[in-house]
Amino acid sequence: MKKFVVIALVVLFAAATGIAAQKAQDIYTYEARNGNVTFDHVKHIEYEDGTCVACHGEGEPGAIAIDRDSAHGASCKDCHDQKGGPTRCGECHIR
Repeated sequence: MKKFVVIALVVLFAAATGIAAQKAQDIYTYEARNGNVTFDHVKHIEYEDGTCVACHGEGEPGAIAIDRDSAHGASCKDCHDQKGGPTRCGECHIR
């Protein structure tokens, strides 16, 4: 019985560690010359009422390549203009 309890605790600890690691990946930091941009994935999902389509398009969500042009255009700033998100340099770029 003690062996079972120890194994169960190890499994629970491993699962909790995995969940914590997954949560940490919900925050992305993009390096930029004029200050890094931190992207909170969970907050953006909440703004979109749990849907992925606005950013990821139709189909299975996957990684989105972000560069300066896309961040200052369709991928970030255009949406922020429409939905009242931050649009000034210092609101996203933190030194």
